[in-house]
Amino acid sequence: MSALSGRDPAYIATVLPALKLAMKAYFRSSVQDMEKVPEGGALIVGNHSGGLMPMDVPIIAVAFADTFGADRPLYCLAHDMLFTGVAGPVMRKFGFVKATRETAHEILTGGGVTIVFPGGDYDTFRPTLKANVVDFNGRTGYVRTALRAGVPIVPVVSIGGQEAQLFLSRGEWIGRHSPLRKLMRTDLFPIGAGFPFLIGPAPLNFPLPTKITTRVLDPIDIEAEFGPDPDPAEVDEVVRGRMADALAELARKRRFPVLG
Repeated sequence: MSALSGRDPAYIATVLPALKLAMKAYFRSSVQDMEKVPEGGALIVGNHSGGLMPMDVPIIAVAFADTFGADRPLYCLAHDMLFTGVAGPVMRKFGFVKATRETAHEILTGGGVTIVFPGGDYDTFRPTLKANVVDFNGRTGYVRTALRAGVPIVPVVSIGGQEAQLFLSRGEWIGRHSPLRKLMRTDLFPIGAGFPFLIGPAPLNFPLPTKITTRVLDPIDIEAEFGPDPDPAEVDEVVRGRMADALAELARKRRFPVLG
């Protein structure tokens, strides 16, 4: 059975109003230019924000379904931990799939759209002082994935999610020596300050109701722009550069932390 068969458009359509209400009411989310996602397969590439509870995916998913309908396939490549226990079947219904290159290729060549956050946990636990920095930690595999499938990259930037608490450090030294390292599959032990804890492990804090604004940028046809044999590092630099410019523009329009 295909890894993609778990997605349930009828379930998504049923749950969508409640999910939309949560994103709009608590995070006052707004998404600009979702219609820029082209027809057919496309790889959405975003910055990841919000620690252990990033809202990037639900906010994008709500706007995507509002724009294109729940029947248009949208998948998210996710960490294995999301599929443990009772959460697994629910995640699959929403279109979450385990993050492998083969699964991504199947989605994209089948005409689907998938979301990937190359920076992963390194990005989502970045210190607050670097909240508006796009940092994929040198990962360029997403470029090869798009090239192999012959689909465009659609950069997406989001601001506000990293204000859900005060992120102090990724805790890389602690993470490398933590007994939980193998279980959590990460070298990080992020430290933050927030509610209800003052200073401690960032994943334990509840997210503040920060206003999150998201913008979809123009699609990038890699071969048309960079030629038939592009350097993934060069493509990545351009992608991150355009995302950084858009994020800086959103930052200039943001008046206050959390309030927006």
